Order: sequence, then structure tokens, then C-alpha cells
Amino acid sequence: MTLDAFSLAGSVVIVTGGSRGIGEETAVAMAEAGADVAAVARSEGALEETVERIEGTGSSGVARTVDVTDDDAVAGLVDSVADELGPVDVLVNNAGTNPYFGDTRKLDTETFEHITDVNTTGAFRCTKAFARHVADHDGTGVVVNVASVGGVVGLPYQAPYTASKHAMVGLTKSLAVEWAPDIRVNALAPGYVTTEFTKGVRENDSIREDLLSNIPADRFADPEELAYAAVYLASPAAAYATGEVHVVDGGMTAR
Repeated sequence: MTLDAFSLAGSVVIVTGGSRGIGEETAVAMAEAGADVAAVARSEGALEETVERIEGTGSSGVARTVDVTDDDAVAGLVDSVADELGPVDVLVNNAGTNPYFGDTRKLDTETFEHITDVNTTGAFRCTKAFARHVADHDGTGVVVNVASVGGVVGLPYQAPYTASKHAMVGLTKSLAVEWAPDIRVNALAPGYVTTEFTKGVRENDSIREDLLSNIPADRFADPEELAYAAVYLASPAAAYATGEVHVVDGGMTAR
């Protein structure tokens, strides 16, 4: 095996939540590895920079406006991308939300269900559509679910997010067993990353210092560091990895 095993040349990749943060960097990293990439988000305008960066690598890039909570929109996503770029080989479920940080006793059911619908059920919708596409083409495929350290440990004051990411890890393991050897399914579990998603906790001096005290690396991750981990899981270099939860958290969960 050579470093060519990390190449995605000739592959077509879909990345949900591809307009910013980990999703944007993952879409670009997949393109740098040789893949043609479809970046997905709720707003097409937000995807313009991502597509420009993808095409700047020499790969083809397309934008798709899809809300992962919309059954009908998700059902047509994979075939729509395939019509333009060719059969889809890799799906990265990165779309996510976390609008609640606080006492769970004050959490309303509607917010809990919304977070779960985006983070877990959204990934389920996309993965089901992708798996059907792979079967229709008698092919093989790879799913990378962007979970969280909140999918392997408890995060206080983030009950709905933590529950949704634990469910995502469970979905990953179940589908990895069910769909092997045709489709590999792995989860990527980031720790705290320097994105808009974590801006609130990073700008709160007390919370930031408390978090850093529990991260041996003594810093938050850059989005690119997660993106390249996703490339590994998508590539032939990880051909024997399925059902794995690949934690990239600066040592946070090693304590």
C-alpha cells in the first residue's frame, strides 16, 4: 500500500452542512484528495464560496439546496447529484444544529425534537437515500457520520444534542453491521472545534477556560483537522474500518 490509498480520484462525494465550518473544510479536503464534490445546505447562496474552493482544486463542485428535515427533498438529492457528477460513492452526514445550552428541566419538547430531527433523523434520511442509490448501481459506498464527543460521553446542559449524537453513533454501528461489506459506515467524533458552532462557548471566558482545562492538547481544533480525518475514513486507506467511532478531540475523552 502507498499513499495513493488516501486518494479519492474518480469518486463523487456529497457533504451535507457544506456551507461552513467542518462541512466546508471537508468538502474542500475531499476535492483536494481528487473527488468531485456536491456541497449541500439549506441556502444555495451560502454554498457559493464552498463550490469556488472545490473548483479551485481542479475538481468539479456543485451546490444543492436541501433541508435534511425534508423527506421529499432528501429523497431526490443523491440522484440529482449523480445526474450531474456521476454515481455517488461517499456521503458525509455533517448537517447539524445545537441551539440549546441550559438546564434540561427548562427544555421544551419542540426544541428537543427539532435538534434530533436535524442531527439524527436527517442523517438517517440521507443515508437511506444513499444506500438505495448504491444498491441500484450494484456498487459499494462509504458513509461518514459527523457525530461528536457528545456521542461518546455526556455533555452537561446539552441534553438534546448529546442524545442526538449518541443516537447517530448507534445508527453508525447498526448500519455498519447491516450493510457490510458493500457499504462502510463510520462516525467521526470531533471535540471542540473553532467554528461558528462553538463561538458562544469560546467567547465566554469562564466556559472556555473550563473546557481547555479538560483538553490535554490545550486548544480547540481547526476545522481542517477534522476534514482530513474524514478524508481518511472515506478513502481506500480505511478499507477495513467500519462501525468505528473515530474520536478527534485533543485527548478530551482519554482522561
